[in-house]
Amino acid sequence: MSLRSANLQRIDGGFFDVLVVGAGINGAVSAASLAGRGASVALVDRADFGGFTSQESSNLVWGGFKYLENYELPLVFGLCRSRNRLMKAYPDNIKEIGFLASLGEKSPYSPWFAALGATAYWGIGLFGTKRPHVFDPDAVKVEEPAVDTTALRGAIQYQDAYLVDNDARFVFAFVRSALEAGAAVANYVEVVSAERIGDRWVVQLRDTDTGEELTTAARTIVNAAGPFVDDLNGLWDLTTEHRIVYSKGIHLVVPRLTTTRHDRVLAFFDDTGRLFYVIPMGRRSVIGTTDTRVDSPYTEVTDEDRDFLLEQINARLDLPAPLTRDDVIAERCGVRPLVVRRGTGDQTDEDWTSLSRKHEIERDDHRAVVTVFGGKLTDCLNVGEEVAAEVERLGIPLEGDLGGWYGEPARATREEFYRQARLMKLDSLRSKPDTEPLTDRLWRRYGRRAFDMLESIRADPRMGEDVMGSADYLRVELHNAAEHEMVVTLDDFMRRRSKIDLVVRDRDILDGEGLGEVAEILFGDDAGRRLDDYLASRRRTPRDETAS
Repeated sequence: MSLRSANLQRIDGGFFDVLVVGAGINGAVSAASLAGRGASVALVDRADFGGFTSQESSNLVWGGFKYLENYELPLVFGLCRSRNRLMKAYPDNIKEIGFLASLGEKSPYSPWFAALGATAYWGIGLFGTKRPHVFDPDAVKVEEPAVDTTALRGAIQYQDAYLVDNDARFVFAFVRSALEAGAAVANYVEVVSAERIGDRWVVQLRDTDTGEELTTAARTIVNAAGPFVDDLNGLWDLTTEHRIVYSKGIHLVVPRLTTTRHDRVLAFFDDTGRLFYVIPMGRRSVIGTTDTRVDSPYTEVTDEDRDFLLEQINARLDLPAPLTRDDVIAERCGVRPLVVRRGTGDQTDEDWTSLSRKHEIERDDHRAVVTVFGGKLTDCLNVGEEVAAEVERLGIPLEGDLGGWYGEPARATREEFYRQARLMKLDSLRSKPDTEPLTDRLWRRYGRRAFDMLESIRADPRMGEDVMGSADYLRVELHNAAEHEMVVTLDDFMRRRSKIDLVVRDRDILDGEGLGEVAEILFGDDAGRRLDDYLASRRRTPRDETAS
């Protein structure tokens, strides 16, 4: 029986302390926090884990330097503390990184004033990163020759952090944490109806992959449906003080743009005076993000979006040739669910970007529902702790929070893994240029489960070979995903458990070798159908063609 099937059996007919609806970052940390403190938890999502807003972020863990513009000092202080906690808890997954902010004619601030702000930001962040620096145009050209310094007044570099792997995989780490603490979790399970009967919620569910109907019950519900929290509360006749509005952001993934170092973010002010970035992603660069008011959580990248970002970056970099749509390898597009008070009128276009990015959590004592509004990857640990506190106030007893529901394994465990990997000469298995050592990658992605991978490679050296020539994934990682990561569709693996779809062109994936074996390992007898579904989805959204 597969891991997902076993969890579906536990959910069907089960009775839990808490049912968490939505498995983006808010739902994943809520489930991990609650299960880690002894609650019986079920976690469901109508799509994949981290499969909507949480897979479209900038992959940054930051205190929000740009929020200083609106004098949101408490928000920045809280986010900086959260960033520092995450860097300490996830030293291999979340790395400090410099943000080199160019200050040209379009910049609203002079270098000295920006330096003052960067120093204040460093202090607000409790000096948890390296100190900021100021550069004149000549120094900027030495630091990063790709930056066009023709009209540059100077630059500052301040420090934040970023996710080495993708955001959806970080979300899945919390799902695994909840699972290992005893939670029952399942993706592709939607809530059909929910009714409060006596002291419990009785919930009808549907497996969207098979169509099978399930029933479960819980004392309380955590509504962590992200952009859809209002819709869900509406179905349950819940009235809240807050509601969600939407801001669309996009990113374009292109070949690497930096020429000297690829461990730094380049920051620029666009023609509207808003910051945007060039962010490292392995051997690629990610340009973004935009901030566009929209009325629906379902969005897509438009030609206007593409052209705007390409025009902005071409005007600020000194490239051998301007970037065009042909250079776009992949696109990311999602909405930020921003929190406003219910009854607040629609915001004007002028103050749209000034809406606060802070989250809010509401508790309905009569219906025993906790709702999470907004939220950011950076603030995820706070969300998990705050949700647990609200659930406890609803009468669900929890154990003390010892912090065991988040973070990487202990240093001694890491050192033992590196010792074993060194003795078996793991890193010598790879010869690809510009790729990190296998030891680093396997430990960061899998933690303790990486020990089993070493054993598999010892038993069968083929497990240490790359499966797809165009990607960067070992055969043993595929077997691990099939057994432990609840992959239901090929897109789950290609887009979220890995980031292959983000860094490899469609034509290289489809024309190269290995995709069939990937499907075979992940799905066994069902490989043909899953592969056909994936190929059909690529034909519906022919990325390489639309970008040309």
